[in-house]
Amino acid sequence: THLFPLGTNGWCVPLRSTHPTELLGIGSFAGRVVSRQTPADSRFPAPFGNFAMSRSASISRSTAETQIQLQLDLDGTGQAQIETGVGFFNHMLTLLAKHSLFDLTVDATGDIDVDFHHTVEDVGICLGQAIAQAVGDKAGITRYGSMTLPMEETLMTSAVDLSGRMAFVYRIDFPSEKIGEFDTELVEVFWEAVAANARMNLHLLLHHGHNSHHISEASFKATARALRQAVTVDPRQPGVPSSKGTLTEGT
Repeated sequence: THLFPLGTNGWCVPLRSTHPTELLGIGSFAGRVVSRQTPADSRFPAPFGNFAMSRSASISRSTAETQIQLQLDLDGTGQAQIETGVGFFNHMLTLLAKHSLFDLTVDATGDIDVDFHHTVEDVGICLGQAIAQAVGDKAGITRYGSMTLPMEETLMTSAVDLSGRMAFVYRIDFPSEKIGEFDTELVEVFWEAVAANARMNLHLLLHHGHNSHHISEASFKATARALRQAVTVDPRQPGVPSSKGTLTEGT
């Protein structure tokens, strides 16, 4: 089946279709039409598990400490709508969306009159759960991603494996305890919560740097870029990228 691009939004029509005006989806892999916004057409089965459906997730969390609504779209354009009550954290999450090309909406209310810990950790929990839900069975994805990223005098490496198993290695030392009112130890708290709930390996390594703002920003940008690689669909990978045939939790 030959595809014809229609406009600038990537929609395509199979020229040999008996319904030439029907918009069937975006992208073409192995001669098949794949859509992440419309149900799969039975005439053009999707080759990558449930990739014909939207790779998105919506997570709600309500406790005595926080109330959070989070929406994530892995196939977005980097749009962010963030409100956590913590200005610096809003900035970091906006960077995460921009550099991952994920569309991310976070509406969080927490006991920030106590401190920022519960809000930051619980947003990390929700983001990790959203990633795990959005990637589904992981069929067709690249799985691994890594980025060594400069931020002024800072150099940071982030490496991820969407393996279905949690591992977290954190080798970052901040030169100060706070960035404004934000405790720098909360960067580790956030990323550990993301890794645990996304059920992924996450390694963060600071090579050098002496500005705490730059170090935190580099960790978010580098991990965003690594995640962007890991969730990218590989047209040469028609199944789950594991010799075991599964990347579900505990396998």
